Parts: sequence; structure tokens; C-alpha cells
Amino acid sequence: MNILERFDAMDYAPAPESRADADTWLAGRDFSRSLFIGGEWRASSGAKTFDTHDPATGKLIAQIAEAERADVDAAVQAASDALPAWRDASGYDRARVLYAIGRALQRHARLFAVLETIDNGKPIRESRDIDVPLAIRHFIHHAGWAQSLSRDFPGERAVGVCGQIIPWNFPLLMLAWKIAPALAAGCTVVLKPAEYTPLTAILFAEICERAGVPKGVINIVQGGPAVGEAIVEHPGVAKIAFTGSSEVGKRIRRATAGSNKALSLELGGKSAFIVFDDADLDSAVEGLVDGIWFNQGQVCCAGSRLLIQESIAERFIAKVKTRMAGLRVGDPLDKNTDLGPLVDATQLARVQNLVAQGSAQGAACWQPQGDLPAGGHYFQPTLALDVAPSNVLAQEEVFGPVLATMTFRDVGEAIELANNTRYGLAASVWSETISLALHVAPKLKAGVVWINGTNMLDAAVPFGGVRESGFGREGGHAGLRAYLAPADTSPGAPIVPFQPQPVQGSSETLIDRTPKLFIGGKQVRPDSGYSMAIADAQNRHVGEVGIGSRKDIRDAVSAARAAAKSWGGATGFNRAQVLYYLAENLSIRINEFAARIQNLTGVAPDAARAEVEASIERLFACAGQADKQEGRVHNPPSRTIAVSLKEPVGVIGIVAPDAQPLLGLIAMLAPALAAGNTVVAVPSPRWPLLATDLYQVIETSDLPAGAVNIVTGSAAELSKVLARHADVDGLWIVADADTARNAEEDSAVNLKRVWTSGGRAIDWMAVEGSAERFLTRAVEIKSVWIPFGH
Repeated sequence: MNILERFDAMDYAPAPESRADADTWLAGRDFSRSLFIGGEWRASSGAKTFDTHDPATGKLIAQIAEAERADVDAAVQAASDALPAWRDASGYDRARVLYAIGRALQRHARLFAVLETIDNGKPIRESRDIDVPLAIRHFIHHAGWAQSLSRDFPGERAVGVCGQIIPWNFPLLMLAWKIAPALAAGCTVVLKPAEYTPLTAILFAEICERAGVPKGVINIVQGGPAVGEAIVEHPGVAKIAFTGSSEVGKRIRRATAGSNKALSLELGGKSAFIVFDDADLDSAVEGLVDGIWFNQGQVCCAGSRLLIQESIAERFIAKVKTRMAGLRVGDPLDKNTDLGPLVDATQLARVQNLVAQGSAQGAACWQPQGDLPAGGHYFQPTLALDVAPSNVLAQEEVFGPVLATMTFRDVGEAIELANNTRYGLAASVWSETISLALHVAPKLKAGVVWINGTNMLDAAVPFGGVRESGFGREGGHAGLRAYLAPADTSPGAPIVPFQPQPVQGSSETLIDRTPKLFIGGKQVRPDSGYSMAIADAQNRHVGEVGIGSRKDIRDAVSAARAAAKSWGGATGFNRAQVLYYLAENLSIRINEFAARIQNLTGVAPDAARAEVEASIERLFACAGQADKQEGRVHNPPSRTIAVSLKEPVGVIGIVAPDAQPLLGLIAMLAPALAAGNTVVAVPSPRWPLLATDLYQVIETSDLPAGAVNIVTGSAAELSKVLARHADVDGLWIVADADTARNAEEDSAVNLKRVWTSGGRAIDWMAVEGSAERFLTRAVEIKSVWIPFGH
């Protein structure tokens, strides 16, 4: 037998990882007292426990203390008590603690890896080589942020007590993603691990005791959905950070509406894996294995939709089938295993059901030959061919080892298919032509794009989604900002909703016309056919405006969407020129606008002129920043660079206040436009004539038709329409508390990004009303990963 024959005859012998240390730890632990609250181990206040099982065998591992609402109350109280000292500690002191946690994780890395595999079912190679090292990286990386916080985030401080809810697919890594930036920022934490996978969180709490974490800074409470609800609803929690399904994310968005809680959601995905005809096919196949069969496909950013250029589809599918035939499904503690079991019987049933549905809808599902291990929750890797774009396997997140395959003819069709989903978490582009890959990446509706690679992650690089994949970023500068708030902000006065009153007579300055709505660059009559009277400061009739309706908002959103390509695609320099021109045209009419403000609101002449001047200054400031919304270049500890691009959110709805009606509108409008967004604005309901006076300024300032649309009417009614509109991407509201709360609740329809003033007035000259704050809200971060070298 020659060497080639011997090589072909080789097979992999079992290579089991020892679980002896993990079993010793499990046997020596009293899991009935595994709630970690205020630095102490406690039993459930109701003495309740729940079972956690080994997915590879179905056998019971342990019975874990199950927190109840009283335990969550105690954890939040402990975090609140610990907050002042931890927030006021020096960055150096916090950095030492974060570093100590990272070093402790390093010392116990093998125990964490084995325990993670036992509890979750993922192959030991993945938990050993990916999950644990990345968790360590997050703590040590954020130790540096803790020490540089005052320099990099001047005027910011910890947002407060953070409620964090993590999933079962990456139990330790998601814990690190949440806890590390929170601690670096000076926050304290109440964390709930997933019910299926609580073990590494308990071990983590043990090392926190030894690493010098002050009591109450980290609190860990295990349990099911009721524990998560108690955290979300708790009035002592200032921020919620959740990773999980889009359905639960929507419920959390509704539950937190009107609470003024900061919120970040990292949700589901249906990521496209795009292979062009000039790709290195063998490399792309290996990338595909990592993209969809990593962690059995139980990955929110899994490349579960394979899009192949038609000319290479047959060859590529043949290579994929050959590679799938060599995948080893089996004991996750065997170092030769490629796919372990799914996490639980319920997840296995879900995957089986979705594959059956996909087959019934026309997909041809292929699986490699081979027997599955008995006793665990195993499922063969599955390739679904002939998948229609509407097939359930192309639209729903399976969260299992199932790959849906489609073909495309050209670049435009590839982008259209990739974006044909309500999700927007990640995508992978494979081409040897870097210019093609970099042409496609910005056009994909995704928060992360990998070029000739997949599942590249690092603590320094922001990660997160758009659309129904959630909002907010984790990692790096953007991830840390999510745990900070202005240090010196005093809440403004509560906003009282405007109630129209019968007008008394008329003003000498009566304008004998009714301004129309401004939609698509044209002045149009309201669909309702109704108008409302506008009074001055003495309640005298000064004019009328149209009452906008649902139909008018729909038309305005359509116009804004149509204008997004020209305005959002313009260079920052071109947008700057238009905004400067807008400021210039407003300055020419400064006396007219100042007189209008004085007449309508009754403020002194100096105050009226100051408001117009501040509006012009804000336009200038945002024009100056339009070509400076630059991203960051990261150098992760791998042969890659990652570029964090700042992209416009899309169509933004703006609901402006009555107080300082011109400045309040311009202060939100200008940053949105500077970043490349298009806008549907609802101006001050009491004094909308200031907005209608802007029509001519806008028309003569070279803004593309539809970039700005203005619909007058009721703030409460029109904001509800904007919040429910699936084609609105963001919403900024300065209005009364009920209007703000209702908009946040209604926005869950597509998880649009919503910012409100919490029903209080904004000081437009302070940090909270600054151009910088709104410019930050006006962009999404897209991380594009580019490998280099051979």
C-alpha cells in the first residue's frame, strides 16, 4: 500500500476531551443555592428549581435555583447600592477588576470550555478555540476602555443599573459581550442567563468573587421568561440589553415603552452568503461550513441563505455536498466532531417542523448519509435546493443546521435577493474581485458584512443589526457608548399636549391663505380636505394649515423613500453644500422669521431673533459635519482589517415641539439630513406656520424633491402613523409623555429606532439637544471585514 492509499484509508479515531474536572465541579456544587446576589449565594425565595440537561444524552445535569420576582428585586437593590461607589471609582480601579476577570478566565479556560460544551452541546473545538478566547478578549479589551473613559467620552457617565438577558447559543461569550462594557462604563449589572444553559454563568460568578469584583456590581439570577419579564419591568433598571429572538425583542420594546429605559436589542437573522462566479470556490465552501454549520446553525448571524451565481451553481453545489458528506455529527466532547446536538428537544422539534414545511413548499432537502447518535438532540446538516424566495426556509430563522439555496444572474439580482428579508444582521460576500465585493457590501441591509470570510468577531469591532435584527451595537467605541449618558442633564419640564382653542378675532398680520402640506418637493392639499385655525400669542386668528392624515403620511414616506437613493447616495461634501445653502437662504429671511416667531409665540424680539440665529447656526454646524461622519478602521488580532462605516438610518420621522418651534424642528432636521437620511416631519402642532414658511427656503436650496416632507396636524395621531409604518426606519419625538410612549410601543412593528425626550422639554443649546447627539442617532454602524494576505 503506497502513501496515497494509506492516506485515503485513514479515518479519525475518537479523541474525547476529559470532562473529569467539570464533573468534579458539578458534583461539588450546591445548585439549589446558585443565585448570585450582592456577592452572596442564595436559594430561590420560593425554594424553586429547574432542570438543566446534557443535549448530547438528554440526561439531567443539575437542578438550578430559579429566581422569582422577589429575588430580582433583591438583585436590583444590590446593584443600586453598589452603583455609586463603582461609578465613581477611578477608571484605573475598574480596569484592574476587568483585567483580573480576564486573567481568571484564562486560568480556568479549559474548565469553562468543557462545561460550555456539556451544557450547550457545541463541539469542544468551538468552545475551546472561539467562545472562551473571545470572552477573555472582551474583558481585557474593555479594561482599556475603563481607564480611557474620561478621555474618550468627556461629559459622559454610567447610565445606571443594567438588566441583561442573554441566549443559550453562546452562554459565556454573550455574558462577556454584555458585562464587560457595562463594567467598563461604571454600570452595575443584573444578568439572566438562558434557562437551557446556566452553568458557565454560575462558574463565572465564582471567579468574580475571587477576582475582587465589589459586592453587588455583578448579580446573576437564573430562571425562565418570568425572570426576564421581572428585570425588564423593574423601575430600578436604567437599561435593558437583550440578545434573543425578534419576537421577544418586540415584546421587550412594547414593555419598555414610556419607561425612559435605554434599550439595545441584538435579535435574529437570515444572513445571505453570496458567492460570485469569480470566487475561490474551495475557500467559499469552507467559509460556508463555518457560516451555517458552526454551532449546529444555532447562530443569529448564520449564513443560512446561500446565493450562488447561476454559471457556477452546479459546480459549487457538488462541492458543498462532498464537503457535507465528510462532516462528523456526534459527541461534542470529541475533538473530531463537527456538529454536536441541538440544545434541547424543543429546538430539535422546531427545526424538524420548519424543514417539513419547506419541503411541502417545494424545497428539495438533501442530507448526507450516516446514522445519528442515539439519545441526544441531533439533526443532520441539511441542504435545501430549489428554494423559492417566499419559502419558509428562505424567510424564517430556522436556528439549526439548514441551508437554503437560491441562484442569481447578476449583481443587482444578488443584492435584491440578499435584502429580501425582514432581518438585517449579517452577510458574507465571496469574490476575488475586491472592487466588486466592496461595491456590494454597502448596498446590503446588514449591520455586519464579511468579505471572503464569515463569523469574524472581535471585542473592538461593533456588532449588531438593522431592521428586525434589532438596534444598538456591541463591541468597541459604539458598544461602550450604549452604556453611557450625559453626566449633567437636568430633566426638562413635562410637555403638555396642545389642545386647540376657539380663536378670538384675527390679527392684523393675517395671511389670507392656507399653507398646504409639503410632500415630494411639492405643496399639496391634505387628503382629509380639512384645515385647522392657527392663533397667535393673543389667541387671534393668523391663518390655517391642512390637517394631515394617514394617507398623507404614506405619501410622504413614499416620497422620502424615493429620494433616499439620491440624497443618501450623495457625497458628504455635496450634502454639506446644500445645508450651507439652506442656512444662507434662511439667514436672508431672518427678520421675517423672527417677526413670525414673536407674533406667534409672544416672546421678546431679542429672543425671537436668537431662535432664528440658533437655527441658522445649527444648520451650519451640521453642514460642517456632513463630510466628517467618518467611521473607524480596526486591526483585530487576526489577518483582517475591519472598517466601521457610518450609514444613514434611512427614512426618519420627526415630531417637533411647540417650545422654540423653529429651532426644535431645525435641530432635528439638520443632523438627519447631514447624515444622508430623508425626513417626514410633523412640525409644532400649535405653531406650524413656522414650518410652512420654510417651504420656499427648502425649494430654493437644491434639496432633492422628497428629501424633506412636512405634514401638519396632530402630533399624537401622526406620530402613531409614523411609528406603525413599516417603511419608516427611525423616529425622533419631542412631545408629551403619552405620545412618546405610544410611539415606542407601536414602533415594535418593525423595530425601528425610536428616540423620544420622554415627554419632557429639550434644552436645544445643552448636550442633550446638541448636533453631536442627533448626528450619532442619525447613523447606523456597518462593520465590513476584509481579510488580507495569502
